[in-house]
Amino acid sequence: MKQNNKAGKGKLFSVQAAAAPAAAFLTILIFIVSVGASAFRKDDAPVKEIRLIAINRDSVESVKAFETVYKVLMSPRCMNCHPAGDIPLQGDDSHLHAMAPKRGVEGKGVYAMKCSNCHQDTNTPGLHTPPGNPEWHLPPAAMKMVFQGKSPHELARQLIDKKQNGNKDIKKLIEHADDGLVLAGWNPGEGRTLPPVSHADFKKAWLTWIKKGAYAPKK
Repeated sequence: MKQNNKAGKGKLFSVQAAAAPAAAFLTILIFIVSVGASAFRKDDAPVKEIRLIAINRDSVESVKAFETVYKVLMSPRCMNCHPAGDIPLQGDDSHLHAMAPKRGVEGKGVYAMKCSNCHQDTNTPGLHTPPGNPEWHLPPAAMKMVFQGKSPHELARQLIDKKQNGNKDIKKLIEHADDGLVLAGWNPGEGRTLPPVSHADFKKAWLTWIKKGAYAPKK
């Protein structure tokens, strides 16, 4: 009898051991079915999708400010001295300079045809006469700093590239807003249109663009 008793207990234990994995599986299956069913309950309020999008506010402000900067730099008062070729542009329609002066190595003309021959220290009185500035010149041949034909993206990238902007770091770029030739754009002489915004507004946009990261527009 004792042997039979032991045998019975052994069978019981073996049955329980065999049933344990099945019970665990059944428990997991019930849990999955319950969770799945709860997802389709009609009385539950619909769950709205939540998207977390990281927005760099500085980049948004910087790109927005560059819109104003770009409009000024592409105006005749700036672009005429930043041509794609070696002849400066002229007039509000940015046509090639009538006298066809050449850039030269230093950006001040070649041979006897120098910029300073006609562009004196101050504006010449009269309608459409040569504007003046003591530093009147194009960018030098080694670093032409072309504005003409540049997209906002291309120009923004160029302006912060020391290999293309006259070796200017951020500090020098900030100071450049008050450069004599930059200011001359708002004093172009009689018969010429001014840039699309005031110098104060341009400077504000210029500084915002730079200080917020000098981000380039996508296009």
